[in-house]
Amino acid sequence: MRHFLNIRELSSEQLTHILDTAESFTSVDGQAVKKVPLLRGKTIVNLFFEPSTRTRTTFELAAKRLSADVLNINIATSATTKGESLLDTLFNLEAMNTDVFIVRHPESGAADFIAKYVAPHVSIINAGDGKHAHPTQAMLDMFTIRKLRKDFSYLSVAIVGDILHSRVARSQIEALNILGAKEVRVIAPRTLLPASVEKLGVKVFQDCKQGLHDVDVVIMLRLQKERMQGAFIPSEHEYFQLYGLTPERLALAKPDALVMHPGPINRGVEISSEVADGPQSVILQQVKYGIAVRMAILSLVISPEQNGAAIES
Repeated sequence: MRHFLNIRELSSEQLTHILDTAESFTSVDGQAVKKVPLLRGKTIVNLFFEPSTRTRTTFELAAKRLSADVLNINIATSATTKGESLLDTLFNLEAMNTDVFIVRHPESGAADFIAKYVAPHVSIINAGDGKHAHPTQAMLDMFTIRKLRKDFSYLSVAIVGDILHSRVARSQIEALNILGAKEVRVIAPRTLLPASVEKLGVKVFQDCKQGLHDVDVVIMLRLQKERMQGAFIPSEHEYFQLYGLTPERLALAKPDALVMHPGPINRGVEISSEVADGPQSVILQQVKYGIAVRMAILSLVISPEQNGAAIES
């Protein structure tokens, strides 16, 4: 089976191939008709068990720009609310001759579980599972960095915020290390750091000023309150005072440092409006590039013979 489930088992060559393929799709935005016929006749199913705006809509746009048919399943009104199991839902969708399930689920490992049971002709793309992984978000972040800074080998990247609950952070760390970033830092209070986080290949800072010193890229994360059970910070106000990205804190990084955020942003909690809307922010460019990256991943899992080696995980 051909799936895209996580980053950690992929090679630098495979990640670079995804980025190169995405680069080839960026020109589609400039066409009068923003479509290519690569996946004509294929059916893509958006199967989201959690709310999403950017990921779901950019996948939908990516599929449509590849000329595929798209089916959006509203889980809140689906048969799962009547007691139908997840696997029965999948098997019914398979019976409609669908080709790809794009899955977002609150449980870690859900995409891997689904991949074990789908029919051989169906591919699974992980659009975020619990606290485990969000590989397509990581790849659009890597694409944004490469587009603007070219070479990972001289870059120091700081990921700031709720590392403990963030699936995005895990996938970003894996991708940055595989692509050869000079240094990956994580900055967070102790309560928002996973146990033994150093084993992920990062340098850990609890002091925001020290962690931001002289970095090339700053990736801010929101507080994942929907995954928190208990009090991890005294208050949002105090969190912003210590870890929020303000113009003063950004000045500690290199003068041309990029400011990134996977979204949704919470202004005044992890980032100030002055920074989010400032000249160093590339947050909206991340969203824009997300379409090309997801076009690349869709095309590679469905039609690997047309795009080089299959993406396997």
